[in-house]
Amino acid sequence: MRRLLQQERSRYSEISVYETDELYGERGEFRVLQFASEAVQGAMDMKRPKRIILEYPRAMLYLLQRHVTELCRVFIIGQGTGTIARHLNGVRVTVAEIDPLVEEISRTYFGYSGGPVKIGDGRSLLEEEQPGTFDGIIVDAFSEQGTPAHLTSLGFFRLAAERLDREGLLLLNVFGRGADDGWVAALTSTLREAMTYVRVFTLPSDQPHALRNMIIAGSQKPIMYELHGMAGFGEIEPRAGHLIHERTP
Repeated sequence: MRRLLQQERSRYSEISVYETDELYGERGEFRVLQFASEAVQGAMDMKRPKRIILEYPRAMLYLLQRHVTELCRVFIIGQGTGTIARHLNGVRVTVAEIDPLVEEISRTYFGYSGGPVKIGDGRSLLEEEQPGTFDGIIVDAFSEQGTPAHLTSLGFFRLAAERLDREGLLLLNVFGRGADDGWVAALTSTLREAMTYVRVFTLPSDQPHALRNMIIAGSQKPIMYELHGMAGFGEIEPRAGHLIHERTP
C-alpha cells in the first residue's frame, strides 16, 4: 500500500514523497523520494533509518573509502535524501543542490541533519573551489531528462580533475543500459581524456538493455576494489565512444 506524503512541482521537476509497505520485493515500512521519471531517488527504512537500502550509495561509499588513504573533504552534487553525506562520518562534506525543494524534503522527511547545503548549480559551485581541494567528488544529480548535460562533458571532467587532489576520486551515478549503452560509452571515453584511470560498474539485469544504476569512476591513481564491497555491482568495459563537448547555444 502506498501513502502519498507530498507531491509538488518545483522549478526543476515534479517531486513525490510517499510511504509504502513494499520496495523492490521487500516487505517493510519505507519512505521514498521520487522524481517525475518515476525512478526512485532515495529511500529510507523507517524501522532501521541508518540502513542504506539502495545499492549504488553503498558501492560509492565503499569505493571512496577504499580508494582514498585519508578521507577529509568530499563535494557532492545532488542531495537527494542525503544518504551519502549522512554516512561520511568525520568528513567535511560540501553538498550542492540546485532545487531548494529537494533540500527541504531531505530535512523534513528523511532526517538530513548534516552541514549547510549550498543551493545552486553544482558545476558553478565547484568552479568556486580551489584546485586540489577534494578527496572525492560525487555526481548524483538528475533532471527529468537524466543526468544534466553540463555535468557529463569534457569541460566538467577536466574541472573535476583540477579540484581533486592527487589521489582523489570522481564518482558518477547514472542510469544506463549496460555494456552496450552508447551514452555510457561516450561518458567513459570522455572521462578518459581527463583522468588516467577509469572503471565502469553496473547492476545486473535479467533484461540486457534494461535501464539500471551504473557507476563511473575516474582518478589519476589506480582504482582498486574487492567484489564483496560493491553491493552487487560488477565491472564492465564499454566500447569506445565519442567525446562529449560543451553544448553551444
